[in-house]
Amino acid sequence: MAKRKERRFSTPVSHKRSRQEFPDSSDEDLGDEFSHLMNDNNSDAQLVSGDVGIIESIQLKNFMCHSMLGPFKFGSNVNFVVGNNGSGKSAVLTALIVGLGGKATVTNRGSSLKVFVKDGQSSADVSITLRNRGEDAFKPEQYGDCITINQHITSEGHRSYKLKSNTGVLISSKKEELTAILDHFNIQVDNPVSVLTQEMSKQFLQSKNEGDKYKFFMKATQLEQMKEDYSYIMETKQRTSDQVEQGGEFLEELRKQYLEKEERYRSIAALSEMQNELQGLQCQIAWAMVRDTEKEIKAIRDEVTAQEAKTDKFTDRVKEWQNKVDAAEVKHRTRQDEVEKITEEAQTLGPSCIALKTEVHARRKGHNDAEAAHNRSQAELKRLLKDQEQLHKKIDELKNSAEQITAPDKVEKQKTIDHLKEKLKTLQDQDESIAQQITQFQQALRSYDEDFTRLRQEENEVKRKIDSQQQQLRQLKESKTNRMKRFGSYMPDLCEAIDAANAQGQFTYKPIGPLGSFIHLKDPELTVAVEACLKNLLLAFCCDNHKDERVLQALMSKYCQAGFRPTIIVIRFQNSVYDVKSRAVFHPNYPTVLTALDIDHTVVANCLIDMRSIETVLLIKSNYEARRVMQHNKPPKNCKEAFTADGDQVFEERYYSSENKGPRFLSRDVEADISNLERDIENRKTHLLATQQRIRSTEVDIKQNKFHLADHHQHKKELQITMRKTKLEITDLENVEESVVISTLEEEIHDNQQKIETVKERILKQKEKLEELKCLLQEDEQKFAAIKEKINQVQDEAATIKDGLHQAEDELGRSKNNLKHYEEKERLHLVSIKAFKHNVATKERELEEMIAKASKIHPERIEVTRTYKSLDTEMNRLRQKINSERERTGDREEIIRQLQEAKEKYQSSESKSKNLKKFIKLLDEMMVQRHKTYLQFRRFLTMRCKYYFNSLLNQRSYSGKIEFDHKNERLSITALIDQKNPLPVTTTEIKVFYKYYVKYSAIYIPYFSEYKTHRSIRHSLVFGEKNSKKKKKKPATRYSSG
Repeated sequence: MAKRKERRFSTPVSHKRSRQEFPDSSDEDLGDEFSHLMNDNNSDAQLVSGDVGIIESIQLKNFMCHSMLGPFKFGSNVNFVVGNNGSGKSAVLTALIVGLGGKATVTNRGSSLKVFVKDGQSSADVSITLRNRGEDAFKPEQYGDCITINQHITSEGHRSYKLKSNTGVLISSKKEELTAILDHFNIQVDNPVSVLTQEMSKQFLQSKNEGDKYKFFMKATQLEQMKEDYSYIMETKQRTSDQVEQGGEFLEELRKQYLEKEERYRSIAALSEMQNELQGLQCQIAWAMVRDTEKEIKAIRDEVTAQEAKTDKFTDRVKEWQNKVDAAEVKHRTRQDEVEKITEEAQTLGPSCIALKTEVHARRKGHNDAEAAHNRSQAELKRLLKDQEQLHKKIDELKNSAEQITAPDKVEKQKTIDHLKEKLKTLQDQDESIAQQITQFQQALRSYDEDFTRLRQEENEVKRKIDSQQQQLRQLKESKTNRMKRFGSYMPDLCEAIDAANAQGQFTYKPIGPLGSFIHLKDPELTVAVEACLKNLLLAFCCDNHKDERVLQALMSKYCQAGFRPTIIVIRFQNSVYDVKSRAVFHPNYPTVLTALDIDHTVVANCLIDMRSIETVLLIKSNYEARRVMQHNKPPKNCKEAFTADGDQVFEERYYSSENKGPRFLSRDVEADISNLERDIENRKTHLLATQQRIRSTEVDIKQNKFHLADHHQHKKELQITMRKTKLEITDLENVEESVVISTLEEEIHDNQQKIETVKERILKQKEKLEELKCLLQEDEQKFAAIKEKINQVQDEAATIKDGLHQAEDELGRSKNNLKHYEEKERLHLVSIKAFKHNVATKERELEEMIAKASKIHPERIEVTRTYKSLDTEMNRLRQKINSERERTGDREEIIRQLQEAKEKYQSSESKSKNLKKFIKLLDEMMVQRHKTYLQFRRFLTMRCKYYFNSLLNQRSYSGKIEFDHKNERLSITALIDQKNPLPVTTTEIKVFYKYYVKYSAIYIPYFSEYKTHRSIRHSLVFGEKNSKKKKKKPATRYSSG
């Protein structure tokens, strides 16, 4: 666990072993060295204990399952810790790993530090004391003879460190300080050779993977660390090379600065010539300004002349469009008069059409009544003629049979007559009973028909409501991703089409809608009331003019279903809301619809004020309070109506209940609305199933009653036939006995003949009346058709005239816009002319001042060919050059100092760059040599390990081999027992030897560091179970330590 200094009694002068070199040598040379090393190891060399890195003591509190362990004091060499299961051996070893900064995964006891805190405790503490004496002590002036490491672990898995001196003074609480101490003492808690846990030993002893053995070998001998250090140095060297390349650009910039300073030093010259040249340029630029100003004045005067010539053109265009506006206004007024005239004509024809339609219905009804009366008379005439014929036949039969009747026959006939009368009475009683039953069945059928009709209507109404609610449910679910779908599935597409049309310039102003999307309620409990008040206005759109209205109607015809198009309201768009203070309702307790809403757009607010007068409608949640405010007392001033939270509408003398049970468009909680709507749909479906069951039951009852009714009707018909036959038989028998019957029948024939004549006369009169009524009906129908055709013509003309009116409005609007445009252009034209004239006057005054100044500089006028800009540029260049030269000549020492600094900086950077390149080159050479040394060192360790392994096998009279495959990173071990001299050695013992002997012997190796010292591990803790039972002692097998 600790790094030690090695001393030999044979060489007491030197405390450090010289660094071993590994030149290229053959296996024979290495064999000679191994023989020499073996002899050294077999000698009685003893190691003197060092004074740094030894674990002196450890103490645990609330660690794993132990409340308190320790403190345990350890010796300088090998220490054995024995105890029963659960006594804390593994806890001490785990605490050493964790307490010295190891991760929880290294212990193979858990993946987080919180598992080491005892159950029921909030934290655990581990305290470890390390010896810190001797030449290799770590910061002895701060820590003294020992270093105490206190680690505190919380139940959340966090830990903190406290590094204290031998006096208990806190030196540091940083993890970096602990890492530095462990690096200085060469303590490696994650190295299985330093700390070997039970799980790691089991994994090694039971592992058959040659790659795992090789990794174990590399890690135990620190070859793996050497390999990683080599890779890190090469990566650092590459980054340094990149930085040197980047520094080349900076070096080039320093070189340019140095050359500039040098050029500046060499370019000091006289200033008199440049000053003379500057004075000459000043004279030229003064008269150049005069020349340029004169040209500007001339150009402006020419522009004024040209613009004045265009004034008449603008005046003519204004007059032209003024005439067009006047003509368009005349045309618009004419069209408007035509519309008003055709509207009045249509209104005049309306009452006449209604009156004629009523008269046609009356005529048709009279004609139908007369035709029905005529048909009844025809049927009566047929019946009378049939009765007349039967009477004649009866008289003939009576006359033929009157003389053939005898006395016995009369007695027999009388008996037959009595029997027939009794039978007739019985039949009459049965007929009355069946008639009563038929009446009962008919009443029951009427009742069932009424119930069936009512249930059918109820079923259709429930289905309609279910369909409406399901459509609303779909819209609500879709509105979770797109709020516009609450106003209809077509609404998002319609809004996109409106946006596209607006982008193409088809609208003067983009339509606003649906209005409900711009409305938000301050109080969610008034949602139903507001929807009941606004109704279809929530789906409406607002347009600024009729042209935009027609474009929007065309878009709606593409995306909306017929009969379900939203309302379009034409209202002039304004940027401010109407002032409604004078006509608004004010109530201290209840808001109006206007004050209860947050409206995002002023046009929407103005539209609702115009269309619904929302400033005069109160919102009162309670139905009782609404009745009290509106009906029990006089309503508030300007208040026309009120709505309750349930959507009921309350007037001063009326009260209308609402059918809406929940919000549809303005609710904020969509999920609650969806759940409520789904619950209502389920309830309605249950009600629908019950209604359909009742309909089916009613249909069965109706069928049964109709069947019984038809059966009774048939029975009644058969009874009536039997009764008529019986009456005829009785009449026949009685007529044979009485001769008076013939005369009676002849009288009946006479009366019947008179009735026939009367009916024929009535039929003739009815026929004449029917023809008359038919003619009148045809005349009225022709008049009605004519006036209806005229109304249709008037409507067609009105539509044509309205289209012309719209065109006239559009033409008038365009004409006014063009007139306004050209009036504005004329105004701007006159303003520009005025500005040009003012500019000319200003320029003339400036020209006089420039001429005066130029004359002072140079009295005679100079004809200058160069431009003002080129002269000014040259003068600025000369001024800069003069100032620059003055600065240089004025402070010569400063120029020399700057040059010297730039030169030194450049030379220093260049030297550093060259040195870095040389260092990188030298580092490449060193790393190549180091890599060769690493390979030789690995080879040396391999041969040394093989040598010790073969020595052990020879001592035990075994045979076997250990093979290293560095290319594929594999390590294989095989051992065979000598049969001639068998010893109780197992493969496990070979593995144990490999772990505890070969590895420890192999890692007795140099440690690459800045001080080139030798390190070896000699301080150990051995943990083993304490046997409670006595066992028979066996002879111990000794292993040579080399």
